[in-house]
Amino acid sequence: MTIGIILSKTPGYSETFFNSKIKGLQENGHRVILFTGPTEKNYKGCEHIKNPKVHRFLLLQLFKMGLVGFQLLAHIKAVRNYFKLERQHGSTIKRTLEKIYLNSELLKFKGDWLHYGFATLALERELVAKAIGTKIAVSFRGYDINVYPLKHPGCYELLWKHVDKVHAISHYMLRQGWFLGLPKSVPYQIITPAVDLKNLPNRTIQDSYETIKIVTIARLHWIKGINYLLEVANCLKLANVNFEWLIIGSGQNAETERYLYHIHDKELTQQVILKGQCSHKETLNILKDCDVYVQTSLNEGFCNAVLEAQALGIPSVAFKIGGLPENIDDKKTGWLIAPYDVAVMAKTIIDISNLEFHEKEALAERSIERVRAAFNFEHQKQYFDEFYIN
Repeated sequence: MTIGIILSKTPGYSETFFNSKIKGLQENGHRVILFTGPTEKNYKGCEHIKNPKVHRFLLLQLFKMGLVGFQLLAHIKAVRNYFKLERQHGSTIKRTLEKIYLNSELLKFKGDWLHYGFATLALERELVAKAIGTKIAVSFRGYDINVYPLKHPGCYELLWKHVDKVHAISHYMLRQGWFLGLPKSVPYQIITPAVDLKNLPNRTIQDSYETIKIVTIARLHWIKGINYLLEVANCLKLANVNFEWLIIGSGQNAETERYLYHIHDKELTQQVILKGQCSHKETLNILKDCDVYVQTSLNEGFCNAVLEAQALGIPSVAFKIGGLPENIDDKKTGWLIAPYDVAVMAKTIIDISNLEFHEKEALAERSIERVRAAFNFEHQKQYFDEFYIN
């Protein structure tokens, strides 16, 4: 089959989910085309088509729209269908012409599925698939389901009427979709993130250590609960624990400054380090040397970083929210803490550091085996193949 995957930009350094999905579909014999916004980056994993850019200067924009219109003459049937559908839905002629320009590359698509990697990417494009005679799929992720609809109630009403199949990274995300109005009659499939076990670095479990090495992988954004992370760090400091806590991930300048201020204000500059953005390989090499992985997010659809930590046999601690209970097997591969009990989370970190060596080994073996059995690339590849065929 020919499958078009729509993302806002090319998959980033940490977005292993999309990279592995594209690779797996190709290995199963499917043709994959990635559609993104007008980015300077080129994706080498498959055919990559960029949607047209919106220009600030009116004359240049009118020229580009004319050029795009000329290119669409070979696809006039799809354009006519789309124009008619948008007008029936209530779009003005001006807005319809704008949408034709913005979705011009999708209107040229000849394939079996258009799959929107995020639900928000389907907004203003809900009718494209019907116009070109293909099926539409959509994936549910945290921001799309937990945040965006709070600001835009009813935003997915039109999408729910036209989606043919839904992919969710956890049962939690699917339930949230139903809560937002997705009809339960729409076919769905739960396909979690997976870990490439063959490319993980080797890890040596430390019997004892003077300094507890903690790692968190999260962008510097409020939903990642960095404020709570700093409260946990403060609890460790007040308990006279020797620790080093690396936070891997970038953020906007205002957010970075905010957390730097709180780190300074709590006198944690010697313990908490904002590492910034690292490549996936660099991240794994840092991760393998840590003693405890901690996720303080306010919500997570699933969280691939927590999964990778377990794949390395690292004790993982997170708040019991969102899809994380489907990720961590509580008290077997990690610990789930009642939201947002920073004191208990700090105590749990201390308790982990005091585990006997054989207990650390047993936990690592359980974690690695669970990831190997339930969250491997081969299963993910098979599930996505079934997603489009069934």
